[in-house]
Amino acid sequence: MTSSNAALESLLRHLRESGFLRMSRVHSAFRTVDRRFFVPKELLDEAYGDYPLSIGYGATISQPTTVAFMLETLDVQPGQKALDIGSGSGWTTALLAYLVGPKGKVMGLEIVPELVETSQANIKNLYSVILENNRTRIAPMPEIRQARREVVGLPEEAPYDRILVSAAARRVPKELIGQLKPDGVMIIPVGEEGKVQRIVRVHRKLDGEVETEEYPGFAFVPLR
Repeated sequence: MTSSNAALESLLRHLRESGFLRMSRVHSAFRTVDRRFFVPKELLDEAYGDYPLSIGYGATISQPTTVAFMLETLDVQPGQKALDIGSGSGWTTALLAYLVGPKGKVMGLEIVPELVETSQANIKNLYSVILENNRTRIAPMPEIRQARREVVGLPEEAPYDRILVSAAARRVPKELIGQLKPDGVMIIPVGEEGKVQRIVRVHRKLDGEVETEEYPGFAFVPLR
């Protein structure tokens, strides 16, 4: 076992023992969508640390514990259509692509132009390795689009079964709720910058009613 494989297995064991990696599909996603493909080269030695890492432009690649919690709470299913807002390095976008599988579809959205390019390149590198090893249980390569400051979400591609937001909003945007399918779910951090924030699970029920659950104790960069 190489040192990087050993470090990845150590991270996965830590996440399992901490209770943040319970679902087998999410566990497989973390193993296949290796975080080292998405961290800056100068931080490769820290790729498997359980903490956020800077990727430049005021953005981070999120802490593995937080990502595992958000994905398990989002409960992504094969064949679904998902939107990743604040895709950053592309890691969460690629994890979603693994979880929706070959019949699903994932779109990424990022406000920083340089990160749009970087994240797309990161995903292409990962996919080349996956295809080389004949591991094709993953959605078609996600497209990362440039977010528009005057538009919330990606309404032209809506509706979505799942929406993952990786930056904190002051409140849950009604526009994003409107982009969910009936029985759709969104995970979004909510709270003020510099203060303890909460992750909110939003469920748009079949009858149109909106149900929310809150999980406090997190910290994210602001949604722009």
